[in-house]
This record gives sequence, structure tokens and C-alpha cells, in this order.
Amino acid sequence: MANKSTLLMLVSLAAAGCGRATDEEAAIRQVLEREAATWRAGDAPGHAACWHIQPYSRILVSTAEGKALDIPPALMVSASPAMGQGGKAVQSNFKMSIAGNSAWVSHDEESTAQNGQKTFSHEIRLLEKIDNQWKLVGQSIHAYKP
Repeated sequence: MANKSTLLMLVSLAAAGCGRATDEEAAIRQVLEREAATWRAGDAPGHAACWHIQPYSRILVSTAEGKALDIPPALMVSASPAMGQGGKAVQSNFKMSIAGNSAWVSHDEESTAQNGQKTFSHEIRLLEKIDNQWKLVGQSIHAYKP
């Protein structure tokens, strides 16, 4: 009987641990989806709330034409003329590593502009948990033509 109780306890603990990881992954996905939606909606305060710029924050973008851009992180928390162009983004193929209050996430994104033009990217996002909320602190976006 003791072995059965021990086995049930171990299974319960493992399931509880998996639930926490799933909750963290869901919270991170929500931040990434909100960040994409607020950018397209031109919601500067909403977009800024997804970010926490640190002294080591960095945003690197590779265009589909082969250019490399080093974007000042401060632009993520201030209004930008590029914001508010409408459209939508669909994120997929999430892979995450969560260690305490830090997370490394990769995903794919298909963006559709208001005119229907699509762009595709592979993205790496760096997040930290600040005051119990996941915030972006850096990213690397690699656009490509399928």
C-alpha cells in the first residue's frame, strides 16, 4: 500500500510541476500576442506595457533583402510612425526555455498588412518576469521569403 501511495504522490507532484510550466508558457504567449496586436493597432501605451527596457536590451532585425538593423530599444516604449498600420499577426511553432524569472522563446510569425501583403519571420524573444509579469527585454527578428 505504501508503494501505491508513493507512486500517486510522485505522479501528482509531476502533474503540478507541468501545470506551472504550462501556465508560464501561456502567460508568455499572451504577452507576445498582445505586443504584436498593440503595435499594429497603434496602441503606444499598450505596446510599451509589454516591454521593460534594460541596459542590456537589444533589438536586431534581419530583413528579407539581407539588411541587418540594430533598432534602439527605446523605440519599443515610445510612439513610432511605423505603429498603427493595421493588419494582423499569427504566431506559431513556439519553443521556450523558462528558467526562474527569465525566458528564451523562439517562434514563427506570419504578418498580414491591411492590403493583404504577407511577411514571414523567425523570431527570438527574451523576456524577464518583472513584478510578477512577463515583459520583453530583447528580440531578434529574421524576415524571410518562403
